[in-house]
Amino acid sequence: MFFIKAIWSFCLIAFFLLWSGEAEAGELSERLTNFPQWEKLTSVQPASGDLVYPEWMAGSWKVTSTLVDLAAPLAPEIVTPGFEGNRRQLNQPVSFVVRFVKEQPHISGLKILPQIDYKSPVVVADRAFNSLNLARAYLGDEAVLLVKVDPDSPNRQITFLRSSRQLVSIVTARATEITPDGKFITTEVFQQLFKGGSRPYLNSVESTTAYHKLPTSNPAIEADQVTAVYLSPQDPDYFKAGSRPVALYRYRLEFVPQELTTTPKE
Repeated sequence: MFFIKAIWSFCLIAFFLLWSGEAEAGELSERLTNFPQWEKLTSVQPASGDLVYPEWMAGSWKVTSTLVDLAAPLAPEIVTPGFEGNRRQLNQPVSFVVRFVKEQPHISGLKILPQIDYKSPVVVADRAFNSLNLARAYLGDEAVLLVKVDPDSPNRQITFLRSSRQLVSIVTARATEITPDGKFITTEVFQQLFKGGSRPYLNSVESTTAYHKLPTSNPAIEADQVTAVYLSPQDPDYFKAGSRPVALYRYRLEFVPQELTTTPKE
């Protein structure tokens, strides 16, 4: 379950929504309000290039993630592997370090607008670093060997686990939204393939997150995140589940600059 949070979703300002697909006004915020009554999103667009993060996300952060609610809408007929075990994580905070760096944008297929300087550096996630820290925070340092991001696409990565197991994650679609009160809301949909077990396991995951920069003297961010697990067409219960998720997890995320913490995890 921890893997479905491995890719962080942010944006900079409105014109960058061309990169990831802009949701209809209010759809994503309404989606969070309606938890756990969810259906599959229809407004997401194919993922292209990397996500651009707000300028205030640049740097290293200690993130505290707490599972505050979970639901299995189709239980007891359909329950995903590990769902009941995840109840033990309720209200148990987990901390890890993430970082966001500036680099030159590498976007293909984007119409160049003359009033925008696309050569200026933008803030993006250090995906390999963030995913490795997240996975090790949940599984332990020895269980997770390495995370590799496809050098040709930031939307593809492989997590190498102990005993020759692997998790292949591919971001397929995105949507973003900025609310009148300044929250940035984003959705990413991606495919996960677990390899190395008795048989491969494939599913589809959506992660929807509302980020809010707090008006405090020291930089701080809070976020409300929901991850939804959907069955793949290869699953025998796929048609029974229809467009509804089979598992939902809701998290509270708190970001504090790493330099303000006393025991950051490297």
